[in-house]
Formats: sequence, C-alpha cells, structure tokens
Amino acid sequence: MNTPETSNEKPYVDVRDLRVTFTGGKKPVEAVNGVNLQVKRGEVVALIGESGSGKSVTLRSLLRLHPAGRTRIEGQMHVGDLDVLKLSTGALADYRGKVASMIFQEPLLALDPVYSVGAQIIEAIRRHEPVSAAEAKKRALQLFERVRIPSPERRLQTYPHEMSGGMRQRAMIALALACRPQLLLADEPTTALDATVQIQILLLLRELQRELGLTVIFVTHDIGAAVEVADRIAVMYAGRIVEEGPAATLLRTPRHPYTLALLNSRADGAMTKGSRLETIAGSPPDLTALPQGCAFAERCKRVQDDCKATRPEITWLASGHSVRCLLV
Repeated sequence: MNTPETSNEKPYVDVRDLRVTFTGGKKPVEAVNGVNLQVKRGEVVALIGESGSGKSVTLRSLLRLHPAGRTRIEGQMHVGDLDVLKLSTGALADYRGKVASMIFQEPLLALDPVYSVGAQIIEAIRRHEPVSAAEAKKRALQLFERVRIPSPERRLQTYPHEMSGGMRQRAMIALALACRPQLLLADEPTTALDATVQIQILLLLRELQRELGLTVIFVTHDIGAAVEVADRIAVMYAGRIVEEGPAATLLRTPRHPYTLALLNSRADGAMTKGSRLETIAGSPPDLTALPQGCAFAERCKRVQDDCKATRPEITWLASGHSVRCLLV
C-alpha cells in the first residue's frame, strides 16, 4: 500500500481507527467501521455521503454525545492535546462548548423551547467563563450582530418557535460560537432551509471560519454545498471513508465509483431540458451484517469478482488524495 505525503504539521483533530457500534438492539449496528481522519488547525473538511453512511455518528462521537450504555466506541480521538475518549464527566462538560461546539441539523429541536434564545446563549457563556449576566448579554448581542440577525436586541428575547428557519439557524450558529471554541462541528446545518437561505448560511459559515480561524468539520449529503465551503472532502459509505482529498481534486478527478455516482446524480448547468438525472441503484448495505468485500460492490457499475471477496485498503495517490477501491 502506498503511504500519504509526509507533513510536519500536527493535526488539530486526529481520529484513528474509530469504530462506533450501537448495542441497544437485537443485533449490534456497526455504524462507523475504522474511520481515520486528520484535520489541520484552521482547515474545513466536509464529510459527505448518503443517509446512514456514518457522517453524523462520526461527528457526534467527537463530542461523545452517543448514549454510553448503548454505544461502544473504539479507537482514538484527539482534539488538540485532549484525548476525547479519556475525558472525565467534568472535563467533558468543560470541553463541550469551550473547545468543540456543534451546529445541529434542526435548531428547533436543539434549542430549548422553554427559554428565550438570548437566555440560552447567556447561560452557555456564564457556564464556561466567569462573567456577569450583563457582560454575557452584551456578548450575546454581539454574536447576534455578527451572524446578521436583524433587530438583534429584540430577537434576544424571542423563543425558538417565534423565529423563522433561517433565523433559528443563525441563532444556533451564535450559540455554537458563544464560548469561542476552536473546533466547530456542523451537522447538515442547511438541510431544512430553502435554497436561497442555504447559500446565505454557507457563506456566513465560511466567512466566520476565516474571521475566527476555526477548524471546521462539516457534514452534508450535498456535494455542491461541500465544494462551496470545504478545503478537503471525505466521502463516507457504510461507516468508512472511501475517498478523501482536496475539494477541487475530488470534483475534477473522482476515483471511487461511489464518489463519481454522487457527482453524476446532481443537477448542473450543462443539463438539457428533458434529460434525466442519474441515480445510484439499490440501497446501502445492512450495517448489522456488512459484506465481506467492498460495501459498495452490489451497487457498483464496475464491480468485479474480487470486489465481493476482498475488502479494499487505502491507496494513497498524489496531492493527499486517497481511495479505497481495488480498481485503482
């Protein structure tokens, strides 16, 4: 197997052989199966793939949000100098929000309906920093201004259900940034929004990332959104990263059949009226009984006999581009 390009820079996020198994059902579900992911400080990496590919499970593992009694997590996860899997309950509470924070997919469910949005941001700030309520409110107002919420002082008093979807998402971003985290985890933050608002939120996230020097891991099923915000893209399928590389490289020269299928299944400006979008036939494999060989083999147009018998290892290509495919 080829080796990746060497780099003297230590990754800020270093995930090694991450395996996440849910054990609460009749059969254990191998949701993440040997993920390796390294993210440099200040870099934006997008995880893309279909629903059920393990993207959100990987992201939530970095905050240890899965129920401990029904989840088995193996491997290594380091954020900066912190060993995430070894953090005590108290240290984990300090880590969440202050070091790493998350923008959830549906802010109406993530925000507490009983308290105003401003009160929730103020509480988060005072949990992690020794400031007065007045100082925390001032910070919350500045955050609302930074994420461009109109009439920010009045909006601090509103409840989540009183805000539009786009405003709630901006408030969710403000809450995630309240304690000045270094790592921002974004779990499909534009899925429930219309196309115009999606673009606004994506541009806002990229602008804030550059302004604050954030390290960002961005989960999406939309490869177009990934290209807009990401420096690198990691394509996930059946709990594994099957291709990873610079965003421009994956867009121009995808090497895994699944990455190519994802690209071909989206609309673009070159399509003519009446033309059909390509689809990916079949369904993702059952995570309680993963196949012996390549998990994508049953849906792959280029499948060969070896693909069904041998699980592919990582092959490193030029410019930090890697792929798991026997055909490469």
